[in-house]
Amino acid sequence: MRWLNEAEMAAWRSYIVATLRLRQRLHRELADRHDVSLTDYEVLVCLEMQAGHRMRMSELAVLMGSTKSRLSHQVGRLEDAGVVRRVRDPEDKRGVITELTQEGKALLEKAAPTHVEGVREHLIDLLSPEEQATIAAAFDRVFEHLEQVEG
Repeated sequence: MRWLNEAEMAAWRSYIVATLRLRQRLHRELADRHDVSLTDYEVLVCLEMQAGHRMRMSELAVLMGSTKSRLSHQVGRLEDAGVVRRVRDPEDKRGVITELTQEGKALLEKAAPTHVEGVREHLIDLLSPEEQATIAAAFDRVFEHLEQVEG
């Protein structure tokens, strides 16, 4: 077993604590101002970025890093709120597609400035352009590695 040395542990702990606190802060800002959770907002953003503002539930679960079951409950709540709808996949009757409704698009338009302001205030504006590039490169490498090992 190769344990983390002091510098490695400091990097790991800083990442864990800061990202947890950042996500909590971004969630609170969205919930307080728009009555939407950060994870719900992220689902809406994922759908908005797709052609036709829709995607298969199985693909959405992978993109969100969620289980199909957990995502199904989350999408059910969003459907009850009228911001998404689920329909059968016309190409695969077993599949389900989730699509953004007009209400979902309107919520995103209202909430996006709050989210971007939070991301800017609590992360981006605290970093130099060089630090931003370093973080982007490092996490691109982590993402690529995880894509390879998860196959």
